[in-house]
Amino acid sequence: MKTISKNIENEIIINKSRFICKLVKVYSEEDVMNALNSAKEEYKDATHYCYSYIIDNTERFNDDGEPGGTAGMPILNVLKQNELNYVLCIVIRYFGGIKLGAGGLVRAYTKSTSECLNNSTLKELKIGFSIKILFDYDKVKLIDYTLNNIDIKDKTFEDKITYTFDISNENYDKIKEILSSNCNEISISDNILIEE
Repeated sequence: MKTISKNIENEIIINKSRFICKLVKVYSEEDVMNALNSAKEEYKDATHYCYSYIIDNTERFNDDGEPGGTAGMPILNVLKQNELNYVLCIVIRYFGGIKLGAGGLVRAYTKSTSECLNNSTLKELKIGFSIKILFDYDKVKLIDYTLNNIDIKDKTFEDKITYTFDISNENYDKIKEILSSNCNEISISDNILIEE
């Protein structure tokens, strides 16, 4: 399972029609609606705003006036073939005066989505935890060395040191013995998705 590392946009022209593809990270239906409204505001006079998204196990698509199955489904197929999740793809079309036909539309929406994906960086999504550790000052070098490849979200230096970070199950298994034998406290959240 993968996601895009950041939102991205790409434009192609096919038979005088402009196809502007936007890939957006989304985590809820509300995120989807906000991104769609933003795209409609940015490209007010476009002919179509076709889209697909995958959030967890929910998949949706919309042809927005294009013949049924010629826009939203081809976009969704590209997202699924690339094993993407938490991604919305909007393809905004400005009609150029030349009809593409059903097959031409499927190819155009597929190509627009694929080219935008080719320009983006994908990240693996893994199941993991948000972890908070509490440890003594004399352990800081060992803990910093152990966590050297992990992004520490929060560090607090009081009587003891507190670090908060996200880590995949796989990476946590590699370091949990060192942490458990060198930390005073370890609190682990429920499963979350981690980008790696």
